[in-house]
Amino acid sequence: MSKVNELFKVFVYGTLKRGEPNHHWLTKAENGFARFIDRGQTDEKFPLVVGTRYNIPFLLDKPGTGHNIQGEIYEVDKSMFANLDILEDYPHYYDREIQKINTTESKESVPCWIYLIRKFPAKLLEKEHLTSYHNTPAKPYRESYLDSDKDDMYEDEEAPKM
Repeated sequence: MSKVNELFKVFVYGTLKRGEPNHHWLTKAENGFARFIDRGQTDEKFPLVVGTRYNIPFLLDKPGTGHNIQGEIYEVDKSMFANLDILEDYPHYYDREIQKINTTESKESVPCWIYLIRKFPAKLLEKEHLTSYHNTPAKPYRESYLDSDKDDMYEDEEAPKM
């Protein structure tokens, strides 16, 4: 039996964080309900890299490699969760699973949904492993990635200059 007001905890580590290019997805009422809970970091280490010509942050499904990833925990309703699935192109591009996240303020371990890439080219593991993602002028995130597909993970050329 499903609850109408069921809430899900989601850990965001990339463009959905406050101050990053896609945070507006979490603040648009038409996308559903989202409430910031706490900052946190993954209990498990993962490789977080920035890849493709779109400078997309990827959390690679290679537990034990990389760093404990810093991000933010949100509580979202079913509608917002469905919209996040659209943004992340789940299950075709990103996949998701529940991981333990250690909160910064309350020092709790919270199970949260986290989006990650299961099938990726090995060369992504050669990129710099980040602890925390931030959009930068040196590597600006390009929203046009929504036109991309999985094969873009195998390419890393610069986006055309506009």
